Amino acid sequence: MRRITDYIYTQLSGGDNINSDALALILYYKKFLQTYKFLQKSQWWSKEQIKTYQLDKLTGLLNHAYQNVPYYRRLFDNEGIKPKDIQNFEDLKKIPYLTKEIVRKNINDLKATNYPESKFEYITTGGTTGTPLGMYAEKGVWIASEYAFSKTMLDRVGCSLKNKVVILRSVILPSADKGKFWQYSMLGRCLTLSSYHMSDQNLPVYVEKIRAYKPRFITTYPSVITILARYMNKNNIKPFETLKAIVLGAETLYDWQRQLLEETFQCRLINTYGHAERSGLGCICEKSDYYHFFPEYGIVELIGKDNKPVIKENETGEMIVTGFTNFIFPFIRYKTGDIGVYTTKKCICNRNYPLFKEIKGRTQDYVITKDDKLVSISTLNTHSDVFDNVEQFQFYQEKKGEVLLYLVKMKTYTKNDTENIKKNLNEKLGEDFKLSIKFVDKIPRTMRGKHNYLIQKIPIHIERF
Repeated sequence: MRRITDYIYTQLSGGDNINSDALALILYYKKFLQTYKFLQKSQWWSKEQIKTYQLDKLTGLLNHAYQNVPYYRRLFDNEGIKPKDIQNFEDLKKIPYLTKEIVRKNINDLKATNYPESKFEYITTGGTTGTPLGMYAEKGVWIASEYAFSKTMLDRVGCSLKNKVVILRSVILPSADKGKFWQYSMLGRCLTLSSYHMSDQNLPVYVEKIRAYKPRFITTYPSVITILARYMNKNNIKPFETLKAIVLGAETLYDWQRQLLEETFQCRLINTYGHAERSGLGCICEKSDYYHFFPEYGIVELIGKDNKPVIKENETGEMIVTGFTNFIFPFIRYKTGDIGVYTTKKCICNRNYPLFKEIKGRTQDYVITKDDKLVSISTLNTHSDVFDNVEQFQFYQEKKGEVLLYLVKMKTYTKNDTENIKKNLNEKLGEDFKLSIKFVDKIPRTMRGKHNYLIQKIPIHIERF
């Protein structure tokens, strides 16, 4: 039992408290096993079975929220609706959106009153968009449920207990203060490397440890593995021969990052989608790169700029989620700020899951011209030789048409690099932007150890797309 729980934690965990999470998984092992076995059957359900299941879960969720969650009781009464008025997915539009601002203002009123206080566990988002968002989950139960879904995703891409896995994430290791920022676990089947110590001085050690370990999989954040890839690419370091795939999650994977990672590691990239609010969860499968969203996890709506559901191939919209796994603090029609691309296709894996062709990232992944046009940060393609002598960079915008670029220079950086970077980016941004460069000693990471490539201070809504 301990081997399984350790395995699940070390595969996909973004947390920094291995001991407490592993203990919770052991205590709630029955919940994990129950959920995992259920998912093995439900993944092959027909469309009709999925629809019936989701409507039953939605009905139970809405009745519970109206009876036990003060915020939703007040919301429904103010809107003049009752749970029984929601008979199908189309009726969901009767319920106003839940936003981050609403959660912050109503955090206590979003707690279900039929749970004892001892069941509430306070958690936060990683603060990727600026300020972390606080919320609650059911203590222990959410961990067991989450890793049942996580193991199911890993099963689909061939990652098993027999495989050696490198964990390169925001894990705080007790030995890091002594200069040892790695540890082995699960009888040597997992090598954990902390993302907090990836300096130029330490990166050779990261490469050495990973190569000697001979992993089949690496699980990490896009921004973290990009640091390693840029180092290996710049120093002509060969890929890890045993590596089958890199499991990515918790951040947007930009096009330039995908290009860099595929060139450097020469293996498959397994992209996942999830968030701390735990209301929408998706992953590619063994047969394609379409995002398969778990209907057992929640309902995912894709809403376009006209505030209507997206139904056409390649059409873009904002992801609105309603979660089924956390009744203690329900998220109903929650605006994620994430942009998805719809597809009408069915995957050849034969699962009848809702599919997205692509996750284009958050609304805050764009810069704004002075004429109110949007430019994706991914189009700047910083996988370019003009950044070869840059250790770190970050774009910052608080005024339309103006972009500030923070740079951390390497020792080999010269004035020519500054001119080349300005020329390269000005060509991509065009005359709609004024670009400024500011040199800094360090660019802070988020509390989860991630690196934001853009800090966008101007609110961007789906209507702009």
